[in-house]
Amino acid sequence: MEIEDTTTQIEALNKVLDKRYSCRDFKTKPVPEALIKSIVNTAQKVPSWCNAQPWQVDVITGGKLTELREKTTKAGANGMHQPDIPFPSKYDGVYKMRRRECALQLYGSVGIKMGDRESSQRQMLRNYEFFGASSVAVITSAKELGTYGILDCGSFITAFTLAATASGLASIPQAALAGQAPVIRDFLKIPHDRDIVCVISFGYANSKSPINTFKTSREEFYKVCKFHSDLT
Repeated sequence: MEIEDTTTQIEALNKVLDKRYSCRDFKTKPVPEALIKSIVNTAQKVPSWCNAQPWQVDVITGGKLTELREKTTKAGANGMHQPDIPFPSKYDGVYKMRRRECALQLYGSVGIKMGDRESSQRQMLRNYEFFGASSVAVITSAKELGTYGILDCGSFITAFTLAATASGLASIPQAALAGQAPVIRDFLKIPHDRDIVCVISFGYANSKSPINTFKTSREEFYKVCKFHSDLT
């Protein structure tokens, strides 16, 4: 009986993981507050170093989100890039290859050809509109906890997206908006002893949108995992 229960649980987890994707076109339908609370409560069950639970979540909806969207869209059009946490300096080798594959799938899904900078720029700016999501969660970490606080927040972000998926919602964690830390900090009055890690846009997916039809690939098992054991 225990084996059957375990099998059922891992199958259920895999179903949620397989269903999750980064949504880039949402419906305007609002998410009930009770459902948002349920998602956050579920995400908080992840582990953190010394149970520090460094994440703080600011949820923005309705008219407040419209106000923030106007500010982030303007800042994005002006090329603002002032993140609290440094972005990767570069992508080389396999990381560059994976990033390129994702970009080709993304832009290809909406008919943007490679080299069409005007159209790709227009699509990129959709980041700052939260892809039309009706709800946004800003995730911050205590600056004093450094890298490990951010790592713990990564666990929370993953759990948040899975809880959203299991609840019938779609989501996308967005680093692009972390690049607008001054705008978001000022709007939400976030203290300077907290780093803005990312923004999660979430809500009901526009399932008819072609940009929501592709899923990124995952690497082969033995390219990401090595066994070191005396067992035969």
